[in-house]
Amino acid sequence: MGERDELFDQDAGRRKTIVEALLFAAEEPLSARRIAGILDDATPSLVVDLIADLDADYLREGRAFRIREIAGGYQIVTRPDLAEWVASLHGPGSPPRLSQAALETLAIVAYKQPVTRAELESIRGVGVDGVLRTLVERELVRIAGRAEGIGRPLLYGTTDHFLEYFGLPGLDALPRPDELEVLFADRERQTELELEDEEAGGEPGA
Repeated sequence: MGERDELFDQDAGRRKTIVEALLFAAEEPLSARRIAGILDDATPSLVVDLIADLDADYLREGRAFRIREIAGGYQIVTRPDLAEWVASLHGPGSPPRLSQAALETLAIVAYKQPVTRAELESIRGVGVDGVLRTLVERELVRIAGRAEGIGRPLLYGTTDHFLEYFGLPGLDALPRPDELEVLFADRERQTELELEDEEAGGEPGA
């Protein structure tokens, strides 16, 4: 290896370390473009390559975490098979599980967005005021504008937090409708385990 190649490898290694530090410190997914803007003389495509190399390092070394593309950005996450142990760290502030009505409404919003409350109620056959309020408060659904026509009713769509919550890189990665129910069930089961761990941790002598 020549001196130039060695310097190139050192530079790439340094950049990879910086990318790792940025992903580790961020509280939300970071886009390749944003990371490239922080690095010197880096392009989004180079950042994507660095992230792929870094994730390959984690896989090869059997590390407890991986890098996933979520909500249009990248984030370091713990491996799913370690969720049972990681859940025990969550405090009493963990959000309660979503009701079946909320999950059904969220699924409709995800696939029909932008959608009005009347359209949601027409599909579900029941009122959704309370459910929509819960989903908006949980930041899974947002007001996406107003529809044309009489009264110009509010339109609803999913949020970036929705993508983060279910670990999706974007809306184009949504599973088939029949698979979405399984995705919701898995995510809610994880939340249920977190709540069970919290209750167990609060018992005397636990």
